[in-house]
Amino acid sequence: MNNKFFSSLILQYRCQSPKLFLYHQWRGIAKVRLKWVKNRSLDHIIDTETDLKAACLLKNAIKRSSTGFITAKSIANWQKLLGLTIPVIRFIRRYPTLFHEFPHSRYANLPCFRMTDTALLLDQEEGSIHQFHESDTVERLCRVLMMMKTRTVPLQSLRPLEWDLGLPCDFERSLVPRYPDHFRLVKASNGDWCLRLKEWREEFAVSALQRSNESSGLGDAYRQFKKGCTTLAFPQSFPRGYGAQNKVKAWMEEFQKLPYISPYESCRQVDPNSDLMEKRVVGVLHELLSLTLHKKTKRNYLRSLREEMDLPHKFTRIFTRYPGIFYLSLKCKTTTVSLKEGYQRGKLVTPHPLTCLREKFYHVMKTGLLYRGRGAAMLEKEGILLNNTVEVVEDGSNTESDEIGDDECLEDDNSRVEESDSD
Repeated sequence: MNNKFFSSLILQYRCQSPKLFLYHQWRGIAKVRLKWVKNRSLDHIIDTETDLKAACLLKNAIKRSSTGFITAKSIANWQKLLGLTIPVIRFIRRYPTLFHEFPHSRYANLPCFRMTDTALLLDQEEGSIHQFHESDTVERLCRVLMMMKTRTVPLQSLRPLEWDLGLPCDFERSLVPRYPDHFRLVKASNGDWCLRLKEWREEFAVSALQRSNESSGLGDAYRQFKKGCTTLAFPQSFPRGYGAQNKVKAWMEEFQKLPYISPYESCRQVDPNSDLMEKRVVGVLHELLSLTLHKKTKRNYLRSLREEMDLPHKFTRIFTRYPGIFYLSLKCKTTTVSLKEGYQRGKLVTPHPLTCLREKFYHVMKTGLLYRGRGAAMLEKEGILLNNTVEVVEDGSNTESDEIGDDECLEDDNSRVEESDSD
């Protein structure tokens, strides 16, 4: 880089953001290559919740149906849509406590499925939770839109995140019209419908990382950060053996020293090829995963938001580059990314009321799978629908945390991760 070009950069950024440029615009962090490590606990959670999500989506499909049921023919091609590894008909028949099968009135050989009384009660409880926590849902949706560079996101990119973000079924019809001061439906130039934030909400422009530091015992450190005197560090949980490596320690110390850029702030002044931009990308992905109820989502859902969130083309490599912050799973023939700090010993650290209901929903599913025809009687006997929460019993699965050895480095799977990382 010649002196003339360097001087022009200083003049460009010094007035507006001296710390941002002079501190770390061109700081070089050592590139450390880490092997992918399998986390059995998080893999088991992802495996479990894949079936749970599919069952919830089928329930919502029955709820939207004008007839009150769905036919086997109408859902036969939904396997990929639901993220299943088995045929949909086989899946739905596994859970007789949720779905009741009966023959069609006109076509005796056509199986039909409707919700059982238990499923109807759970759906009513879900509706009550959505209604009671609607302000929280609106805030979460506002935060997502505030992270977009145009404060707008296509509905086709947002709908796949409906379950992860805890949005009500058909949110664009059931939720958005009730908040005209917050949202507006607009039509893009290509004819697609988009959801736009009506006006900026300054009270929401605080990231989860900032809130956690402000509310914890690190109040003084957070005040220093707001004055620009220090930076915020991401919580990390390295797989066993990695955290003690000197090269990893040095690398992450350098990374944590970089200034933290809020995902709600503009990044126009940041060089797209700098280490500072890389930390900004980590912050954006950290915030979006923090907004999800289960602190995870499919990687393809994030890819569909790449342009709106102003992320680089190969941003998904961040997930394997920072294994102390994110975990990339290959379970269920898809790629799911999780926020590691969101879980402790196989459980969500801060469960949302909706996730507690989903645990109850999953318990009903498992009861039907284990006891089949006697499942309904078992649920009635234990009074499951009268309880606010239920402790889900896993069938011999390891749900221990990283500290007790649920991480396993697998050489054969490293190539699969590297292939899935290349966009």
